[in-house]
Amino acid sequence: MEEDRPTIYDVARQCGVAASTVSRTFSNPTRVSAVTRERVREAAREVGYEPRPLARAEAPGRIRVLTLVVTDISNPYYSTVIKAAQDRAIERGYTLALTDSDESARVEASNLRQLLATTSGGILATSRLSDETVQQIAAHRPLVMVNRRIEGVPSLVIDTAAGMRKAVRHLAVLGHHRIAYLSGPRNSWINGQRWQAVREESCALGLEVSFLGPFAPNRRGGQEAADALVLEKVTAAIGYNDLIAIGVLQRLQVIGVRVPDDLSLIGCDDVFGADLTVPGLTTIAGPADKLGSYAVDVLHARLTGNGEGPGSLTLDAHMVLRASTGAAPRVAS
Repeated sequence: MEEDRPTIYDVARQCGVAASTVSRTFSNPTRVSAVTRERVREAAREVGYEPRPLARAEAPGRIRVLTLVVTDISNPYYSTVIKAAQDRAIERGYTLALTDSDESARVEASNLRQLLATTSGGILATSRLSDETVQQIAAHRPLVMVNRRIEGVPSLVIDTAAGMRKAVRHLAVLGHHRIAYLSGPRNSWINGQRWQAVREESCALGLEVSFLGPFAPNRRGGQEAADALVLEKVTAAIGYNDLIAIGVLQRLQVIGVRVPDDLSLIGCDDVFGADLTVPGLTTIAGPADKLGSYAVDVLHARLTGNGEGPGSLTLDAHMVLRASTGAAPRVAS
């Protein structure tokens, strides 16, 4: 039965080393001395331990493929991340393998376990996996998180939470007293960070704030958000991302709500097309290209034995002011 199979802990007890050393012996043998490797492998043979698929792959130092997982390849935000990661991977002598989790933790976990069995390491962009699942996978392959923080795993985050605070202050200066946050997926770490920032800053400024959603992080989700939004007595809204905000804008135009005369609207990510809407979308922006290139640098440094690489980094976000925000209407609807 599965539960009776020997584990790395059995091997560790057999040869008197830490379980982490056993894990590295099979997943990243270049980081273990030759003497220790042989000792661990002999102990594994004695107890009948069989490495799982991730650990059976060729030594990561010799595999020149990196896996990049995105939640939705149709989201233009990821095109910048993907392009930058691929360019840096080529510079470093790697091939980049791309997979789309389709906003599903189950699909993400399945794709990761299969791809990481034959690749060196992975970049998880806005992952929907639980912390525990990520940490389990990270025990077998180097990982780096993009726009999410997990203890023990390097992370690269654009501080869009700080950007949300700037957005709330911008709306307050324009005279808005009632605003709404249009939520993305509940299992999104960055969504939680953005909502917390909006809520705290609104409370600090004495503004009323409503939480609407969750909505799918795409234009269709935004159209649904617009229908919920018109039932609220608010004069401004901040979307989890630009796609939700653009969907809201499109729907409001259809039903005759004027932006920004009747309602001000702010997005997040500054994706391609955010400046092409009518009116142009005010949004929160950050260096998405650096997320892709830095993520490859982190993995490369770890795979080549040069420490843990650049480690965790937080990159600044800023507001891009366009025509979708304006003074609050004199009489709230």
